[in-house]
Amino acid sequence: SELKYGLSVTGFVHPDRILTKKNLKAGDRLVLTKSLGTGVINTAIKGGIASPEVIEKVTQLMASLNRDAAEVMSKYRVHACTDVTGFGLLGHLAEMVVDSGLGVRLKAENIPILSEAYDYAAMGMLPAGAFKNKKYREPIVEFSSSVGSLIRDLLFDPQTSGGLLICLDEDDADKLVDELIQKGIKESKVIGEVISAPTGKILAN
Repeated sequence: SELKYGLSVTGFVHPDRILTKKNLKAGDRLVLTKSLGTGVINTAIKGGIASPEVIEKVTQLMASLNRDAAEVMSKYRVHACTDVTGFGLLGHLAEMVVDSGLGVRLKAENIPILSEAYDYAAMGMLPAGAFKNKKYREPIVEFSSSVGSLIRDLLFDPQTSGGLLICLDEDDADKLVDELIQKGIKESKVIGEVISAPTGKILAN
């Protein structure tokens, strides 16, 4: 019922400039460069309930490239990085945490989420992928009682053209965010930190 397609990209990278998902260091900070919620909003669009204004807003967000953010972060002591797409924020973060010998603590109130996504999620406009992501990765996530059910669902929301999740030296995090914002990537925020224990866990509070 929906057209699907795949892409393959090839190219060259300098061996000293490769960033992987597997080089976390205790004390590092996590920076997210785009708001979450595109999966929920796209589901609302398919359901015919999203306004033209919301459609334009989310289209512009998804059309914005991560190129500028990647160029800015190259100036800083970045240890690991991934983009946030179909597995949602927690799914991609789990890939960084599993087998790292470390854990992560997220500050839920700092995580940028599209305001319209809350409304649509409350109406039940959650994509099937969010439930699959949650079922797969929820066992390693420990939510504080202060993190509501809607936010929990949105942290598993599969993103289309999501932002970068950047793990970098604590002393560079605020400077990176300031420069990203100056570059026009205004939703960038420090959303958490890498911790020594518990290992292999994501704590969200």
